[in-house]
Amino acid sequence: MVRGASKSVALPAVVDLDALDAIRDALLDAIEEGPVVVSAAAVERVSTNALFLLISAAETARRNHNEFAIGAPSAALTSAIGRLGLGARFSGLMRG
Repeated sequence: MVRGASKSVALPAVVDLDALDAIRDALLDAIEEGPVVVSAAAVERVSTNALFLLISAAETARRNHNEFAIGAPSAALTSAIGRLGLGARFSGLMRG
């Protein structure tokens, strides 16, 4: 399998428990193929579980020797990360 171009996974406006299964599946598929960029510009509301899912996906990508980045994080996403004290976990992942 050729690895190179990043796969993009776009997060919806509301990233809650109802959305997690589909996001998890999309992230796993993308991570298996190579580098991943998560588009987070549209996020208006995000659950704590969704943030932990992103941390887990980043760790899975790292173990698979793939890059993982969160592109254009919305203000709502960065605010939620800050409120929960997860800034250090996300600092190396944020792009744009």
